[in-house]
Amino acid sequence: MSSPPDADHAVRSLREAAGLLREDPIRRGATLHFGNAGQLVLTGDMHGNLKNFEKLQRFCALERSPARYVLLHELIHQEVQTERDMDLSIDLLVAAAAWKVAFPDNVYFMQSNHELAQLRGQEITKGGRSVLLDFERGVAYRYGRHAAGVIDAVCDYIAALPLAARTANGVFASHSLPDPLLLEIFDPTLLDREPTPQELSPGGPAYSLVWGRFHSPEAVQYFAQKLGVSGFVIGHTPQEDGYKVIGRMIILASDHNHGCFLPLDLNRPMTVEQMESSIRKFVSVP
Repeated sequence: MSSPPDADHAVRSLREAAGLLREDPIRRGATLHFGNAGQLVLTGDMHGNLKNFEKLQRFCALERSPARYVLLHELIHQEVQTERDMDLSIDLLVAAAAWKVAFPDNVYFMQSNHELAQLRGQEITKGGRSVLLDFERGVAYRYGRHAAGVIDAVCDYIAALPLAARTANGVFASHSLPDPLLLEIFDPTLLDREPTPQELSPGGPAYSLVWGRFHSPEAVQYFAQKLGVSGFVIGHTPQEDGYKVIGRMIILASDHNHGCFLPLDLNRPMTVEQMESSIRKFVSVP
């Protein structure tokens, strides 16, 4: 007996997106390179927030905006409020993968600590609950006996994710930056090649790139000089007000009612102050 249409759609979307991610023409090694034309819409963690994702789709209007690009990360592991609630962030992941398939030259993704943890089977606990188990329960709820096939496709997608993105006007985007104590030993050549499983494991540089916290303006300045960029846009650290500026770095959060996104013009240099003034709240999108 064949899989029900929704499971077929999920697996096909995730695997097609994974193939596109591996062959993205702007990808060199583990980094996406955006040119000096158009607009790049940067987001923070989304954690299953379909409402904000749908607003993002309406804002981007890719069907009539071929020079607009969007960069997504940390889509899975929805925050549940009670034990009876279910993590259905698989819905967002599948929707985003289908968006990539529909607009392969406009929709892009980056690796995050939650996706990487799901791939590696590395447990994350929040409020005493197993985040990985909650996600897998949600997949089982959606796809029943076909859940294992969907999980396999999820892992294929996650394994294909690049680590970062750079723009011609000097902005570096990634899920996070290494902890300040690890910035000096971080090898930037990692970004020019595919990371090994060891580099994606605890203690590895790719792992440190998606898990780092506690950045100071001085640490951010040092890393900007090391990478030769003018500023950073990351996610990872929760922001109740939607964003925070730390020196040359902007932290975005896109997973709640005060969530934000950043439309970045690629055709001119942008200071952090100019980028901050361009930040949009999801609530501003009808």
